[in-house]
Amino acid sequence: MKFSELVEQGLTETEKREFLADGDMTAITFRIPRNLKEASQEEARNRGTSFSSFVRSCLMQELSKDRK
Repeated sequence: MKFSELVEQGLTETEKREFLADGDMTAITFRIPRNLKEASQEEARNRGTSFSSFVRSCLMQELSKDRK
């Protein structure tokens, strides 16, 4: 099932996050400005987490928002 189908069904934010966190891991590569990466790494360290975890968390937060 696609994420967009779940959104149309009106799932709660928690249910959306559960869906996004489930599944197999996959590696990705993307390019971002060095300053953005360094600032993100610093913020992740301040939160006591890894850069990867911080990015995943930000993506999940953005995708699970209500779209009105």
